[in-house]
Order: sequence, then structure tokens, then C-alpha cells
Amino acid sequence: MTDIKSLDLNELKEYMKGIGEAPFRAGQLYDWMHVKMARSFDEMTNLSKNLREKLKNECSFVSLGIERMQESKIDGTRKYLFSLADGNLIESVFMKYKFGNSVCVSSQVGCRMGCRFCASTIDGVERNLEPSEILDQIYAISRDTGEKISRIVVMGSGEPLDNYDNVLKFVKLLSDKNGLNIGQRNITVSTCGIVPNIDRLSDEKLQINLAISLHASNQEKRQQLMPIANKYSIDELIEACKRYFDRTGRQLTFEYSLVGGVNDFDEDADELSQLLSGLNCVVNLIPVNPIKERDFVESTKERVRDFQKRLEKRNINATIRREMGRDIDGACGQLRRRHLSGELKL
Repeated sequence: MTDIKSLDLNELKEYMKGIGEAPFRAGQLYDWMHVKMARSFDEMTNLSKNLREKLKNECSFVSLGIERMQESKIDGTRKYLFSLADGNLIESVFMKYKFGNSVCVSSQVGCRMGCRFCASTIDGVERNLEPSEILDQIYAISRDTGEKISRIVVMGSGEPLDNYDNVLKFVKLLSDKNGLNIGQRNITVSTCGIVPNIDRLSDEKLQINLAISLHASNQEKRQQLMPIANKYSIDELIEACKRYFDRTGRQLTFEYSLVGGVNDFDEDADELSQLLSGLNCVVNLIPVNPIKERDFVESTKERVRDFQKRLEKRNINATIRREMGRDIDGACGQLRRRHLSGELKL
């Protein structure tokens, strides 16, 4: 069946012609799906009943179900567990900031990258998400909260550049002026460092933000924390980042999760400064969110601040990520794992 919510407007016009319908119907249908965020064909009241029935019979219509929602009493952050049509579960996070509301979406069911401090990768990857399934995380949250969403981060469960084509289609649908029309400069895509796809992305002529999950200052430590480093060295990754900036002119963000006693020493900060010297970038320092399956601990607040100051003294722009939703299952994959294990009761 045709996944109709994954079609762009031109593809939808061709599809409607192919089933014997007037092309203008595509615009109405697209508006219902991507502006009004309809949950089913039945809500599309300016389409004839016959057309709605035809679409029901010939198309799949992605509409995620909220399996569970946790809301932080501290800052209003909401963690969602969504059910997919095939019974799989994915997570998304809604965060409120002074500059607007942000949603962090998943791009895969699970993840195969194996990063040592991440819960979403423990059971591997089940499958890629379709563009419609990534989009509907945003639509479902928007409907549930009644809030306008202005920024999107593809940094939930999964490695976005391991689902390259679907994530690219998602970005184009999300930023389409006929749809939700979220500017590409308000969209961030994260990667743990799939070098060939960073190069592919740099040729797409997009204005999105690219975030690199770095988490180490040298090859040896990165190999210990991130198996992807066994395939693409830290030097290869930095060279790809330089090419990305040269081709796009977009500042890079390097995500660096500080793990107490592992990668938070003064020499790590010095080495990181040297590694990133001359790059137009910002380092986002993240006190690691401990998960029970691993024995990693977060760095102390004092150590995080000292690490930041040491970077800034060496002319590296560094920020400390504001901690959101620490009283709920905030880290990637935590809520899904606890739900699947039966640890959380309905």
C-alpha cells in the first residue's frame, strides 16, 4: 500500500492523477495531512466519501498512538512513547525553552551503532522509520500539547544518517512551505559519524544544522565509547566536518557527553581543543545521563564547568546543555526499555 503521508506534493499530484482524481485534490489532501495534522481520512471533510473510501483501501495512513507519556514536574518536559502500526515502539521528547518549543524525534526503532552510554542501542536496531513516521511524532505532540513547535532535533533513538534517504525526505517535507513550513535553520540532524553520508549531506544544498556526537578527544577513547570509530577514525571524521563547513558554510556542533573518570580530564579538554582548532564550531557539553545497564557516572558540575573554561581559554566556543526532564526517563531509549521489560505498569 502507498504510504501517502511520505509523498511530497508533486508525488501526491501524480498519485491522485494515477487513481483518476483531479490534481487539485492533492493540495487539499496535503493540507489535511501536513497543516491540519489530521489523524485519519475521515477527518478530511472537503473530500468526497467515495474518495476517502478509495484512499482507505489503497493507502496506509500513519497516525501514531500515544502508548505512554511522562511529564516532568521540574520543567514541563514531556517524554512520549509512541506505538507504530506494526507494534514497535519509539520515543520522542517535547521541551519548552524561552526561544520556543522543541521536539526531539527518533529516526529508527532502536539503533545499531552500539555507543556504550546509550540505552537505545542495547537491543540493536529493529528497522528504519519512514518519513511519515518521523513526521507524525511532531504532529502527534503538537495535537497533544496544543503548542506551536518551532525547532526540531533528529537526535532521539537511532542514527539518522543510517536512515539517510528517509531522514532527507522528512527534512524536505517538514520544511516545505505548503506543509508545517519549519525553516531548515531550525532543524538539527545528529550523527555519530558516518563519514560517507556526511559528505552526501554536504552536497544536498540544505540549510540544516549538523551535530556530531563526538564524545572523545582521541581515537583510542572514541573506540572505547563508540564502535563507529573502528570504521571511521576520528581524523577521518574531522576532515569530513571540514568539508561539510567548506561546502555549506554552516557552523558545526560537536556533542560531548562527559563521563566521570573516562573523558572529562584536563588533558581531554586540551586534546579536544587541538582537534577542533580552526573549525567554525561549538562544543555542547552534556553531563551523561546514567542508565542502569552501564556503570558510567556523570561528571560533577564543577568538573563540567572547569572543562568548559579550559576549552574557552583555548578559543573553543563551549556550552553546557541545560538538563531537561531529569525526573523522568529522559535519556534516549530509557522509557522504551523500561516499558518493554515490564518495569513500568500501565
